[in-house]
Amino acid sequence: MNPILKDSKIFLKFLTLYVKKKVIFFALTIERFKNQLVDILMFKRGVLQKNFWHTSMIGLSAFGIITSGIFGGQTIISSTYPGVGGTDPRFANTYEVSPDDPILNSLYDSRTNISEKPRAEIIEYEVQSGDTLSKVAEKFNISTDTVKWANDLIYTDTIKPGQKLKILPVSGVSHTVKSGDTLESVAKKYSTEAQGILDFPFNDVPDDFSLKIGQVLIVPNGTPPQAPVAIRQVPIFKVAPNSSTFQAPGGGNFIWPSFGPYLSQYFAWYHPGIDIPNRSAPPIIASDGGMIIVAGWPDNTGYGNRVVIDHGNGYTTLYAHMSNIYVSAGQTVSRGQTIGQMGSTGRSTGTHLHFEIRYKGIAVNPLAILK
Repeated sequence: MNPILKDSKIFLKFLTLYVKKKVIFFALTIERFKNQLVDILMFKRGVLQKNFWHTSMIGLSAFGIITSGIFGGQTIISSTYPGVGGTDPRFANTYEVSPDDPILNSLYDSRTNISEKPRAEIIEYEVQSGDTLSKVAEKFNISTDTVKWANDLIYTDTIKPGQKLKILPVSGVSHTVKSGDTLESVAKKYSTEAQGILDFPFNDVPDDFSLKIGQVLIVPNGTPPQAPVAIRQVPIFKVAPNSSTFQAPGGGNFIWPSFGPYLSQYFAWYHPGIDIPNRSAPPIIASDGGMIIVAGWPDNTGYGNRVVIDHGNGYTTLYAHMSNIYVSAGQTVSRGQTIGQMGSTGRSTGTHLHFEIRYKGIAVNPLAILK
């Protein structure tokens, strides 16, 4: 073989390998940058987050699609929240649970109304042949009433192929802000809690809770003024430290951390815990024994004053929006020990406790354990 031709083939082979490695390195660098950037965004939900989030995600998704063919069909963009094993607290219950982890599976089996892909906006759906209101609602994991309310179908259950329907991202209603509207007035109009509107991550409500005229708000679990108000707030009982408890998989043994007349918010993809309101601001107790790993307001984020307890068995619990904290980081507490007082610090519209239980870093429904 001609030496020049032979050398050329060797050079081209080397060049191909070199370029491939450089492209892989560049893609992984972009991925790490994206992870760090989204981590920062999760700490501060400002008025520009929605536009920045959508623009960056669209660009990164396009890059992932373009580069996926270079590596034998393997997509570079991670399908999980940035960070190794990290969990976006807003979307905590949308991740797949490994079939090899029976503990997480047993906890996740207790969840209901889980969105496979969190959605920020109202979309339009064209009715297909064979569709019914209930089938459309089930397809998008929202209530039938939500579909009816959004499309002025209060007095009919009939839909026709080709008909265009507005589909909300969660069960509830939407509201276009008018002059004089406040979070409290909007919540009152739709017979729900202002905290739920504030916590829906794509509503873009700033830290001063001001609303912009013309802004479209999603009101989770809201009902229109003309519709019958369903009994949504389920009363809970006052719980003493020695009350009966439920042994959770993995050794967790949890009691109610406080009490109130009802639960104002439940576990959802955008709300990885439960809210217990009580205007009298009662004490908060440790749901189980463990070591305090956070006590205070260290990062100026929406949780406000909080306590996080590591229970040493894969479980951690978080108690947020507290007015007073009676423990410090590094301290060991026992089940039922008072750790603070209910309050309204951080992104909060009223006195309540936001309570989370996490297993191996993943938020699970407290109502699957607190029984």
